[in-house]
Amino acid sequence: MSSEVSVATLKQTAGPGIARAAAKKRRRRSNTAIGSSRQPGVFNYTFLILVLIISAAPLYYAFLLASSNAAEIAQNPIPSLIPQGEFFDNLGRVRASGLDLMGALINSVIVAVITSLSVVFFSTLAGFAFSKLRFRGREGLLTFVIATMAIPAQLGVIPLFMVMAKLGWTGELKAVIIPAMVSAFGVFWMTQYIRDALPYELIESARVDGASLFRVFWSISMPIARPAASMLGLFTFVGSWTNFFWPFIVLGASKPTLPVALQLLQASYFKDYSLIMTGVVIATVPLLLLFFFAGRQLVSGIMQGAVKG
Repeated sequence: MSSEVSVATLKQTAGPGIARAAAKKRRRRSNTAIGSSRQPGVFNYTFLILVLIISAAPLYYAFLLASSNAAEIAQNPIPSLIPQGEFFDNLGRVRASGLDLMGALINSVIVAVITSLSVVFFSTLAGFAFSKLRFRGREGLLTFVIATMAIPAQLGVIPLFMVMAKLGWTGELKAVIIPAMVSAFGVFWMTQYIRDALPYELIESARVDGASLFRVFWSISMPIARPAASMLGLFTFVGSWTNFFWPFIVLGASKPTLPVALQLLQASYFKDYSLIMTGVVIATVPLLLLFFFAGRQLVSGIMQGAVKG
């Protein structure tokens, strides 16, 4: 009622043109408010289901191949959409192939967990220093760290392998873990997040209360940075779990991770794709479980890292 009176008042005082413009503006605001409170419709759910199907299709295709045999795959590379029921037989063949798949799984877990924890800790520590501590050359050092992301990892393989050979670490998991204990992207990501999320007042009050600088980092910065650190840890875990290039060079067949072990499955003149895809499915299951239990934390970290304030 008040809006009608105000429009009428505008019509009398400022003319009908101004009154019509004010009425249209109010209708647009009302429509925007109503649209923002609407629930997702059929189109939204249909689109999401379509994206889910497209995303899951490669994994399901791998499972179809893993549940077939080599003769069926040779005759029909695109098998039936219904699994053929030979997955457990192929799993037994993988175990009987002489490949220590369980050992490779344990090696992958060790490398991925230690790498993720170290990247989260050191990246958060460096992000806290670059964003909240004032020291000479801070911006230059941060720019140098970010610039290292432009260098392809393949360029450093030869000198890195020479260093590992000199130390006698070739064939050992620490040759994969130690070079990956901190990442330039992790430092950049945590620096940007802590710079906006952690106010200086909290640091100053903690220092006044007698807390050391590391205590401020551990008790204040780490809890505040947990959403971004969770996202960084999850993506680091996935990257370490699927990493093939450097482990294949420095580990070989002596102590392989899962991607290297899958390569050893096809190291022959004849490639049994049912055997290889069985290994692929086994290697993918831990990642699916990880995203199933930590997916909500991942989405929360992405949203809180993207929305400031």
